[in-house]
Amino acid sequence: MKSQTSNRPTVLIFMGVAGSGKTTVAKLFAEKTGAIFYEGDDFHPPENVAKMSAGIPLTDADRKKWLQSLRKIIIASLAKKEFSVLTCSALKAKYREALAKKNPHVKFVHLTGSRTLIAERLKKRRGHFLSPALLASQFAILESPPDALFFSCAMAPKIIVAELIQALELVV
Repeated sequence: MKSQTSNRPTVLIFMGVAGSGKTTVAKLFAEKTGAIFYEGDDFHPPENVAKMSAGIPLTDADRKKWLQSLRKIIIASLAKKEFSVLTCSALKAKYREALAKKNPHVKFVHLTGSRTLIAERLKKRRGHFLSPALLASQFAILESPPDALFFSCAMAPKIIVAELIQALELVV
């Protein structure tokens, strides 16, 4: 990224239900802007991966250690003033609060879409541990963030990235 002013986010968290395109869009955004990319799923403890693979929804207690790991990444990025992107479902307000701690340099990008579209994507997805059976439970606990940037995952990832770069007034 060539320029960033102090009022722009330092950490962008790409959020949404499984299959909304968080990883695809965040990776592309990182490539276009030079941001450092962190895949939130890589930080799940093995017991969480086992539960999700078996189609068992995670509890708040299950997510606690994972969210703490992601918070450490955010703290380190903020301390280094490193422009970074992170993927995390962040479905509940309390999860987003645990991640951002009301820091104005942390911003959420919420990728949204219809259950039908996302269910179709999950059926086609290969190599991911999350069972498509968990989609209903994710939509059930989703609390829409009032202060996020919203993009429909029905749009092409490169269009989302271009619009996000424009919305953040980034020079790339």
